[in-house]
Amino acid sequence: MSRKIIGREKRYVEVDVRFEPDGHLRPLAIRFSPEQVYKIEKIKDVSRRAAEVGGVGDRYVCVIHGRETNLWMEKGRWFVEAKLVAVDR
Repeated sequence: MSRKIIGREKRYVEVDVRFEPDGHLRPLAIRFSPEQVYKIEKIKDVSRRAAEVGGVGDRYVCVIHGRETNLWMEKGRWFVEAKLVAVDR
């Protein structure tokens, strides 16, 4: 069985966030489900951008398990650009 990435989709997620004294948001972890929680080790950059999956928001370049991933805040909701995978049998 092989897996092939065929695109990306916008997937809204739950995020644990700390509000800093200066008013900035500091995401601490991404929760896909109660069993799937990914601690954010570092925030490398925050900037306003257009997402490849549509929409414009604040892009947080996060380090999770040593790898960079983008987390987006758009209109009060958090999302990631999730991979769409096709499975060949």
